[in-house]
Amino acid sequence: MAKRTYLDSGVLLAAFKGEGNKGKRAIEILDDPERELLVSEAVWLEVMPKPIYEKQQKEREFYETVFETSKRLTWSTPSLARAAHVAQQYGIAAMDAIHVAQALDACAEELITAEKPSKPIFRVQDIAVRSIQEEIA
Repeated sequence: MAKRTYLDSGVLLAAFKGEGNKGKRAIEILDDPERELLVSEAVWLEVMPKPIYEKQQKEREFYETVFETSKRLTWSTPSLARAAHVAQQYGIAAMDAIHVAQALDACAEELITAEKPSKPIFRVQDIAVRSIQEEIA
């Protein structure tokens, strides 16, 4: 059974750039056949508008491929309410809370981010939060 893995936008950005260990780890995660990748409308909103506006076709196509091959999670009022609760409970930023809530609502086993492990999102106890800045098993 594939591991349900929610990706935040930093993972997609790092994979597209493909630079250094972060880029390598991001690409490995995207290519891992043992994972079911989950992305949300929030991730789309963070990565797609700029390459569309700036007509960066390669970048746009890269992200579109990720969205086409991943399970795409839609916005919902209950998920946003959960995000508000998560933000207050753990003292994390709004978009991070939205990512956590979306991952929890989708029954993800883990949330992978490009954030440093010292960031507030790692306070979350409800789901395994991992960073591409470190080795991920």
